[in-house]
Amino acid sequence: MLFSSAIFLFLFLPAFLIVYYLLPRRWHNAFLFGASLVFYAKGEGLVVLVLLVSALINYIAGQLIERGKRKAGLWLSLVGSLSLLFYYKYANFLFDSVRGFAEAFMLPVSENLTLAQIALPIGISFYTFQGISYTLDIYWGRIRANKSFLDYGTYVAMFPHQIAGPIVRYADIAPELSERTTTLEKFGVGAERFIIGLAKKVLIANTFANIADTIFNARPDSYGTATAWIGIVAYTLQIYFDFSGYSDMAIGLGKMVGFDFKENFNYPYIAKSIQDFWRRWHISLSSWFRDYVYIPLGGNRVGNVRTYVNLMIVFLVTGLWHGASWNFIIWGVYHGAFLLLERAGLGKWLAKVWPPIAHLYTLLAVLIGWVFFRALTLTEAVAYLNKMVGAGPELAERLAYPPSFFLSGEVIVTFIIGIILATPVYHVFQQFWLRLQNSLMRTNAHYLFDSAYVLGLVCLFIMSVMYLAADTYNPFIYFRF
Repeated sequence: MLFSSAIFLFLFLPAFLIVYYLLPRRWHNAFLFGASLVFYAKGEGLVVLVLLVSALINYIAGQLIERGKRKAGLWLSLVGSLSLLFYYKYANFLFDSVRGFAEAFMLPVSENLTLAQIALPIGISFYTFQGISYTLDIYWGRIRANKSFLDYGTYVAMFPHQIAGPIVRYADIAPELSERTTTLEKFGVGAERFIIGLAKKVLIANTFANIADTIFNARPDSYGTATAWIGIVAYTLQIYFDFSGYSDMAIGLGKMVGFDFKENFNYPYIAKSIQDFWRRWHISLSSWFRDYVYIPLGGNRVGNVRTYVNLMIVFLVTGLWHGASWNFIIWGVYHGAFLLLERAGLGKWLAKVWPPIAHLYTLLAVLIGWVFFRALTLTEAVAYLNKMVGAGPELAERLAYPPSFFLSGEVIVTFIIGIILATPVYHVFQQFWLRLQNSLMRTNAHYLFDSAYVLGLVCLFIMSVMYLAADTYNPFIYFRF
């Protein structure tokens, strides 16, 4: 079930909120836990048991660590959680890679040696990392283990952040698990954030996804260099608005039920270095790798060579976390290589150079990286990069996808809006609006401005719903976490 689906917007969410607010507070966690399992099972069926097994493993591990069996609890969490993740996400990839290498070196491989395709439970990377961070924080003495499996299960299964993040750490919401407040004002802020995220996903990301999918799935001889650039720019905007839109919806839903999730995106496309980009992109993931992988490896306290090795390990794992394919591994190593260059001296030069040049460098590096991220195979990625620089196979006499095929008036306007909203323009407008409201607080105009803003949000929600009704193309980010 997607947040941007009709069944969620008009059946699941209204029913959930009505019952949630009618129930006594002591029943909130139990209902949220049960509703989250229903939400997950609606799309995944019995695979919801994997989530429950993962939660149980880390709950027991936390209890063991708390009771003094520190090593046993830690190993149970790491081995149990990572075994589930490896089996469901990487077993097929490893099997196919080993078989491919064997065939490449002409080693004997039986044709009967096969491995059935293992269905990947959606969200498994998120709840695996959440469970590991929980047990590690207990192990390091940062938090106490939760004695209630219901409360811990609510944290793990909570549907607002389950399918696309952000990665919520137990330490950040532990007080709210035991006692949280739900107010009309907080609900309103959450509803506003949810609507903005829904509009990002439905009105902007889906439009760009349609363009990017068409171009990336087309034959290389059916489009030229200009169309290739349109495709990758479309995907660059799609993945930002898709992912940040889901994060906005998650943060909004969390506020509706009393939780405050941390921000996950901070306008990454205005970054002036790759290091700055990773401070702004998927913040919950990059900070997780910093705190639970990079720093435990020694961080930057172990000399330059070890620091470079640690950085490359982090980005190799970052690529693997996103998906089980060589394209994601190369994408991670690619970003890691830029981090090494910037640490070796490029970063100092970028800090001194004219800002637009640093910004252009970052955008170009990120954009090229997205080619590996979006293409299904390494061969396709290389072919697409060749197309972007004007190389590749000879073009057909009549191109199926010239630039004019995509650049209608509506699409051009969407590109302009997307580029503008990928910058802090809306944030600046929001701050201006708040100052204007405060200055008119004691006048009748204050109510007029409030009404206009609420009406604008309602119109944005209606537009999103109308788009959903008119267009059945409503993909989730094409890879599964």
